[in-house]
Amino acid sequence: MKTVEDYLNGQIILIDKPLHWTSFQAVNKMKHALINKAGLPKKFKIGHAGTLDPLASGLLLVCTGKFTKRITELQGQAKEYTGTFFIGATTPSYDLETEIDQTFDISHINESLVHETVKQFLGEIDQKPPVFSAIKKDGIRLYEHARAGEFVEIASRKTTIHEFEITRISLPEVDFRVVCSKGTYIRSLAYDFGKAINSGSHLIALRRTKIGDYEVDKAIDITLFEQSLSS
Repeated sequence: MKTVEDYLNGQIILIDKPLHWTSFQAVNKMKHALINKAGLPKKFKIGHAGTLDPLASGLLLVCTGKFTKRITELQGQAKEYTGTFFIGATTPSYDLETEIDQTFDISHINESLVHETVKQFLGEIDQKPPVFSAIKKDGIRLYEHARAGEFVEIASRKTTIHEFEITRISLPEVDFRVVCSKGTYIRSLAYDFGKAINSGSHLIALRRTKIGDYEVDKAIDITLFEQSLSS
């Protein structure tokens, strides 16, 4: 059992975030548990090193106490994701948050074309963040512009795809594993992949499996974390 002192001196807790939770909700639940069950002071420091969308599950690094100073360093590490593209249709949010807005032909797509298209995305690429994202333009988050139906011109940014492999093809679904730099949007990768294959695509499943050397296999469910505090 870790003591109050341990948490204040600094811990990195590996959490397996459930689907549909925001990263903020996950941290908040842990904060309440640590105050109410482990006896931490109400104003102790806690934060996560890299947001995970509600529609994604997987590794969330939660830092406590003095280790909150390490958040920026941890955020900068390469991340690994696994997930599924749905080929032949797009959505405005590039994932399942919004309804399909356009469908495309996929009759020309075969396994070799899928594997060939992957090569275009390896190394440094230019990527436009999704309009449904938390990036700010003119002081307002992009998703607020998007939900209000306002068109916003988004600048592309450089990002690096270190590894990108296809693990299953069962059209219209394509499973993948990707290792990428900080600031890469896998939703944008899904959208761009669809365009590159002369069709359309959106993300229907996403799981973060690694941040640097931290692996989701060593992460704990939030409920189990809560229970461990009272045992």
